[in-house]
Formats: sequence, C-alpha cells, structure tokens
Amino acid sequence: MFEKILIANRGEIACRVARTAKRLGIRTVAVYSEADATALHVASCDEAYLIGPAHPRESYLRADRILEAAKKSGAQAIHPGYGFLSENAEFAKACGQAEVVFIGPPAEAIESMGSKSAAKTLMEKAGVPLVPGYHGAAQDAATLKKEADRIGYPVLIKASAGGGGKGMRVVGKAADFADALAAAKREAASSFGDDRVLIEKYLTRPRHIEVQVFADTQGHCVYLFERDCSVQRRHQKILEEAPAPGMTAERRREMGNAAVSAARSVGYVNAGTVEFIVDEHGHFYFMEMNTRLQVEHPVTEMITGLDLVEWQLRVASGEPLPLAQEQLAINGHAIEARVYAEDPVRGFLPAAGRIEHLRQPEESAHVRVDTGVQAGDEVGVHYDPMIAKLIAWDSDRPSALRRLHAALGEFQIVGLTSNLAFLSAVTAHRAFADAHREPGLLDTGLIERYRTELSPDAGPASDPILAIAILSELLRMDREAAQSAKRSADPYSPWNARDGWRLNEDNHHTFVFIDAGKRVEVVAHYRNRGYLLELPGGKMLASGEVAGDRTIDADLSGSRTRATVVRRANELTVFAFGSSHSLEFETPATVEEEDPSGRLVSPLPGAVIQVLIKDGEAVQKGQALMIIEAMKMEHTISAPQSGTVKRIYFAAGEQVAEGAQLLEFEDTTKA
Repeated sequence: MFEKILIANRGEIACRVARTAKRLGIRTVAVYSEADATALHVASCDEAYLIGPAHPRESYLRADRILEAAKKSGAQAIHPGYGFLSENAEFAKACGQAEVVFIGPPAEAIESMGSKSAAKTLMEKAGVPLVPGYHGAAQDAATLKKEADRIGYPVLIKASAGGGGKGMRVVGKAADFADALAAAKREAASSFGDDRVLIEKYLTRPRHIEVQVFADTQGHCVYLFERDCSVQRRHQKILEEAPAPGMTAERRREMGNAAVSAARSVGYVNAGTVEFIVDEHGHFYFMEMNTRLQVEHPVTEMITGLDLVEWQLRVASGEPLPLAQEQLAINGHAIEARVYAEDPVRGFLPAAGRIEHLRQPEESAHVRVDTGVQAGDEVGVHYDPMIAKLIAWDSDRPSALRRLHAALGEFQIVGLTSNLAFLSAVTAHRAFADAHREPGLLDTGLIERYRTELSPDAGPASDPILAIAILSELLRMDREAAQSAKRSADPYSPWNARDGWRLNEDNHHTFVFIDAGKRVEVVAHYRNRGYLLELPGGKMLASGEVAGDRTIDADLSGSRTRATVVRRANELTVFAFGSSHSLEFETPATVEEEDPSGRLVSPLPGAVIQVLIKDGEAVQKGQALMIIEAMKMEHTISAPQSGTVKRIYFAAGEQVAEGAQLLEFEDTTKA
C-alpha cells in the first residue's frame, strides 16, 4: 500500500479521498489554486502545494505543475478524483513516465472509452446495443447536419470527450441545429479541450441507469450493481439512487454482465461506470463509460457497505479485488441529492458568493454528507457550484426517501441561492416518491415535465414564521439592552430597560418587513413573560430563549418549536418546520422601485465569450445577443422584446458581475 498520495482535485471529492486515505494511514498532499488557498480540501490534507491562478486551465488542468508537486512532496501515487484531469489519457501516461502511479485505469483504456465516438464503435463491434446515431471522425458542420437530418429530429449533440452535461444540446428541429452545434462545440472545447461531438437520436422518455464496475490487474472484474440517475436538469444529475426502482434480478444480471464485458474489452483496471439509457419498454443501450470514480459513488457504498476509494487504492497498489462477484450483495436503498449554489427559478443559473451560514444535518448510519466547503467560503465562478452531496440510506426506498426529505429540511444555507427547496419539492413529488411502485413515472424529463409544480411561488410568510423572526429580534434586543445596562453608569435607567419602555406610551415595538414584494407590519407588545404579537392572521403570545448559535426555542401560544434565525444586513432567514423563509426589513432602499426599461443586466457572474450584435443593430424578440460562460456552462442572453441595441458595455473576454448592465436596449414595441 502507498505511504503518500497526491490528490489532483479540489472540493468535496478531494476531501472524500483524503478521508479514506487518513483512515488507512496514508499521508495526503493537496494541490490548490490561488482562489482555493483557504479551502477545506487544503486543510484536510497533510501538506499542500500552490499550482497556479484560479482558472482551471492555469491550475487544476496543468499536469506539469501537478507532477512537479508530486515530485517535491514524494507522493507515490496521484488520485485524480473526477473532472479536471481524471479522464485525460495523456496525464495518465505522464504519471507513468514520472514513475508515479495513476490511481485509475490504464491510459489505453481511457483513450478507448474517453472518446464517446470511439467507445460506441467498440461497443458496436462487441454487439452491445446502441442508440441510432453518428459517431464518425468527420466533424465539419455540413456532415454533422446531414447526419442529424438522416437520424431524424429530435437529436442530441454530445461532447465526445467529456460528460456532466457540458457540450450537450437537444435539437428539436433542423433550423436550430447550427446554433446548437456551435454552442456545444464551444462548451466542449472550454471544458475538455476537445470540441469533437457525436449525434444520437434523442429518446423522449428514457431512464438513465449506470453500472459500477471494478477490475484489478490480476484479471478479475465485477459489477457493484446499478444506480438510477434519471432525475436531471440541464442534462446534469441532481438525484441518484441505488438500486434502480423496478429493476429485476434478471435485468440487473444482463446489464451488469454487459458492463463487465465492456470493461474487459478495453483491458480496464480500477473503478469505472458504464452508463446505459433505458427506453419505456426496458430495452437498454450503451451510452458511454466514465473511466473514473463517479460523483454519485456514495449510494453504491451505502448499499454495499464498501469504501470504493479504498478499493481504488488497493487495486492501484497491485492488490486483487477484495471481493468476488458472488460475495457482493445489496442491502437496503440509498438516495443522493446534490446541493448546488444555483437558482432553480431562473433556469438553474449558478450562484456565486460567500456562504454566510452553513449548517448540515447530523451524520449517522442513515445520513451522510460529503462536502468541500464551510461557512465563510466563497463559491466562485471558476468551478462547479456544488456545495455538498446529501445521502440517505435505509432498509427500503420509502424509508430512505423519508430520511432524505427530513435531512433536506435540516440543511441550512445563507448567503447565496441554493436548490435545497427545489430538491425537497422533487423528492416529495409523486412522480419521484412513487417510482418504486410505478417505475414508469421516472425518466430524464421529470423535472421539465413538472417544472411549474416543482418551483411554486414561495408565498407570504405564515404567522408562526413571522412570530419566530420577530421573537429572534426581540431576544437580540434584550441581550443588547442587558449589555448596555452593564456598561451604563446608571444600569437602572428606564432607557436601558428590556421591556420596550417608552415615555408616555404603551410598551411596544413595530416591525415592518418586505415579504414577497409586499409590506408586512407586526406590532409586538411587551408582557411579563413574553410578547403579544399582532400578526396578519391575528394575535399570538410568544416567548422563548436562545438555545445556541443563531438558534432559539420558541413558544408560540403554547406550541413549542426550535428554529434557526440568521440575520444578514437587513435580511432575516428563518429555518423552521422543515423549510426556510427570508424576510427583509423595510428601508428606504427596499421601498424605492427602479425602472429597468432600457437596461439588460447579467443574471450571473462570468465571462463574456461572444457578442453577437453591434451598436445600433435592430433585433427580434428572443434573438441571442451575448453568450456568457460561468462555471463551465454557457448561458445565452436574449432580447426580451424586439428593439434596437443602443450601446454595448462589454466585449468578448471581459468579466461581468451579477447585475452588471450588459447593454442599453430600446424596446421598439412601445413606440
């Protein structure tokens, strides 16, 4: 076994690998960019080396700097994690040339499976079912368009060299193909350094089911069952589970054996995942093989009781697989939810900013949290916006789902927008919750199909939420008054009283919030043992005490609950009853309304990669004006109405902040 390894990654996967290495007594080396100097993965390792600026091309994709860090540290092996260089055959070869073990498959296997086109050709020769498509070498736009027309729309354009939804576009009609192809190629080149694509027939209601495989250098290969990854947005997974709902033992063997055959056909070693697409009739087709550990590997670990990172380390050090196929078994059900800094209401645009408050569910045999961030960290524009992976396990799917839903309600994030409420909505929706009884409810289009139901308006705060927010403020004011009295020369002065004392007035305090765009006024009257609150729905007696950091125990007319209230500037976020709600104190700034006419602003921070129009140009409603790249994904800025572009404020290559005015726009429809 190795004595020291370098982890060529960042975030939660780097922390995850370090955790297993520490348990096995292996020293760890982190690498980090300038933006990650204080990151959790750096603190999780025994030593760390700076490898460059924030942009991945200058740091985490610099194989030379990573190998230099390995040499300086004396690391015997490199674990690539996922993403970045994990599926880069040249990096795997370079590790061998530097006499450092690459903890992954041979470079030849990466090359064979790393190109989706080449992999499909191999699988076609091996007799593995494939979705109709084009996987050829010719990459000119005319050939690709001709092939798409031959296959028949809708088609799916996919980056040949990568995954994760990057470089992927669904094209519904021929007229949209050219723009979609250009965008997919740009995104593929940016993410993987390779703009080659393949084209497939787009199945309208497929399931995405993948099989975990493992092989050693002694010729053994096993499958560790399947994962269902059908719940996706922007072609990226957000919920994964094992085993797949509705999977029969016979089909599990068929898919598992097909996956093992695929791995053996390329001389595979270490952890890999063979992905299949499954149609409404249960027929499965090879999609691709990911030659690395998957993001969603924890669900497999939870149902098998195995540590897949430990298996990776043992196999890479020359040991045989710890278990044979007949020794592997499924125990229970596990579901993983990916917690992202993103805004589901705004098309899942990634969010950036500082994590002001982070409280995660308590871990147990049933609940696991894999994360790479902590309170105070910045989620920047250069990397994937994942905050954590939340995994729940129990004896069956309904029980695991119940635990996941409860844990999502305990997860608290303040400082930037997250998808927590959206995940709760998806896991509670019948189409997902009942999939164990009706597997046909589950497919990759679930989120788009029920988008409106999954993103309802938040609605106004309930009286109990308002009461908790106000109680928290009153308790804070109490503490401040007590501290002021201690410092005062006259601690018994009524001006230092903690009962809302006012000269010649009833002892009360008025709070005014802006909630969902509306003004809400609540009056709190001081009473001997608490407060009488005049709320929109009536009066309520409230009392309570501080129970910990930002936590209070509240008594609301005899009903007791524990809640967390986080204040950030003029905003209060209340976590109670399994959900959260934000309120804003009324200030002059919140009352003023800005006229947004003539201004088109950036919905997210990022870099302008293409400006598609010129000053003075007339444009049509929906026409693409600019393309902004953030967190490895492209986002198109379109004209809200037909009009004229009066002035453009940013050029290609420039960075923009969220809310920055991109251009001045004149709406000619109002003329």
